[in-house]
Amino acid sequence: MHKFSVYLLIFSFFWTLSLKLFGQEKDSLSIKSISSLKDKIDSIVFAAIENEAFPGCVIYASHGDSLVYFESYGYHTYDSITSVKKNDIYDLASITKIAGATLAIMKLYEEGLIDLDKPINEYVNGIGKKVGRITLREALAHQGGIYPWIPFHQVIRKKNGDFRAKDIQSVDSDNYPFEITDQLHLSDQFYEKRIKKLIKKSKVTRNPSYRYSGLFFYLVPELVYNLTGVQFEDYLDQSFYGPLEAETLGFNPLENYDLSRIAPTEVDTFFRMEPIHGKVHDEGAIMMRGVSGNAGLFGNAEDLATLMKMLLNYGKLDSLQLLQSQTVDLFTSAQYPNLNNRRGLGFDKPLLEYDSVASSVAKDASFRSFGHTGYTGTLVWADPENDLLFVFLTNRVYPTRNNGALYQLNVRPAIHQILYDHLKDEKP
Repeated sequence: MHKFSVYLLIFSFFWTLSLKLFGQEKDSLSIKSISSLKDKIDSIVFAAIENEAFPGCVIYASHGDSLVYFESYGYHTYDSITSVKKNDIYDLASITKIAGATLAIMKLYEEGLIDLDKPINEYVNGIGKKVGRITLREALAHQGGIYPWIPFHQVIRKKNGDFRAKDIQSVDSDNYPFEITDQLHLSDQFYEKRIKKLIKKSKVTRNPSYRYSGLFFYLVPELVYNLTGVQFEDYLDQSFYGPLEAETLGFNPLENYDLSRIAPTEVDTFFRMEPIHGKVHDEGAIMMRGVSGNAGLFGNAEDLATLMKMLLNYGKLDSLQLLQSQTVDLFTSAQYPNLNNRRGLGFDKPLLEYDSVASSVAKDASFRSFGHTGYTGTLVWADPENDLLFVFLTNRVYPTRNNGALYQLNVRPAIHQILYDHLKDEKP
């Protein structure tokens, strides 16, 4: 054999061996890194459960096309009967604002049916001049100075505490068809005669300024129907959830899923007077028959992640282009940072100046990142700069909303930061 051929064979052997060894070393480092990641997250979650911040949770994280973390923890309740599974369905609370209402408005914007700088009363009838003069852009960015919220379940009571008969009755009928509980049946005119009128009369600051408010989002289902002739939930399903095959995303989950799949929320001691399970936790949303742009959406971690991946990829997932990249960029960008307002259109953004106590997300979350929190303890956050997606689902309001341990223990931002640190460690 020629000397050169012998040298070539020897070189090839050692090159192949070194590649194998290097690959094994990389795999070993990766396994060690993943194990370390799990240990760190386990430590935070187990401590939170022990301190009754929540009875259980599901955590999902992806980096680009790679799944980084997907685990379930604990139980549906503190009695430790039903363990949490990865595909369990949670009340997403205010995540509805971005995964429901804002998505619909993004689609309407692309279809040329709305102008973001036109007032609300161009699209919603009978809302008056006070709230009605606020533009869609201002309302979505919470820059309109709209009153934060209205306790609809309280304002419909008489002085003796009983509900007004024209709003709620104890038995169902044609005029009171929606069952809040076995003993509470809602008037079919409640939205028009109560919710809209109360929003119309609500206070608005004289000079529009940043004030987080859910009231505009109650009007979005009507806005969608007025412009398309399609019901809000159907419009979302046809435009987004259906094409993405995100089956669990939707309203009133008991229509499609067994209670065992759904995490319960609060044991209500002031309105419904019963444990809330399978129906929306938010009092306003239940009085919208469970379908609201403010709250009401349910879903599991994987389906919510699928939806957010589409947004993270600027409107595209695989071969589906559901939104234009320019639309996603516009809605997820801060609209009024010069007015000390961090918000995008519907989407929340990182604080303009990081505060470890006030922030719900990691210090390393880029300012291009976006997402939203939910009152039930949920959080979803997408970071296009780092290609990181984080989903945290829980029912911290079980058995009572007075439990603030989730925030005191800094659970969500701490886990989020661990994920960023993991990505740094994985870089070559």
